[in-house]
Amino acid sequence: MSKAAVATIWLDGCSGCHMSLLDMDERLLDLAEKIELVYSPLVDNKEMPDQIDVFLVEGAVSSEEDYHKIKEIRKRTRILVALGDCAVGGNIPAMRNTIPVEELLDDAYIRKAQENPLHPTEVVPALRPKTVPLHEVVKVDVFVQGCPPSADTIYFTIAELLEGRIPDLNDRTRPGA
Repeated sequence: MSKAAVATIWLDGCSGCHMSLLDMDERLLDLAEKIELVYSPLVDNKEMPDQIDVFLVEGAVSSEEDYHKIKEIRKRTRILVALGDCAVGGNIPAMRNTIPVEELLDDAYIRKAQENPLHPTEVVPALRPKTVPLHEVVKVDVFVQGCPPSADTIYFTIAELLEGRIPDLNDRTRPGA
């Protein structure tokens, strides 16, 4: 039996959902028998495969880099999972939406700079006008709420998907918990 190709990534978020993923502890060994982790900040493979069965995406879309990544992820993925409140609804990263990008950058890189006051042109990705949840950019197949979702909820989600079922998370998740 071939293993399911599973991938993870975090966009604009804190990586807390990935910490919950790791909190599955010994259940990770159970999953390892059924999945191959083909792309993730948690593994060495830095090339995204063309065909991914399940992609767990943490974080909101805040930058041009995030936008292009999520578009590419959607093209390559059979089931896209919005993992956590940032991916599902924007959460903390979206709090910047009330401030125009230019004003935000001026405050962070010009007015509060101790030395070298200038906007970054390298390393820091260009911000989009608004931070948005994944579903405002691409089709999302499964929404897993929580900040972060519990390890139990993430395990249940993956296990259900591996069995060919879309998980019913109504009694397992809610925003912020």
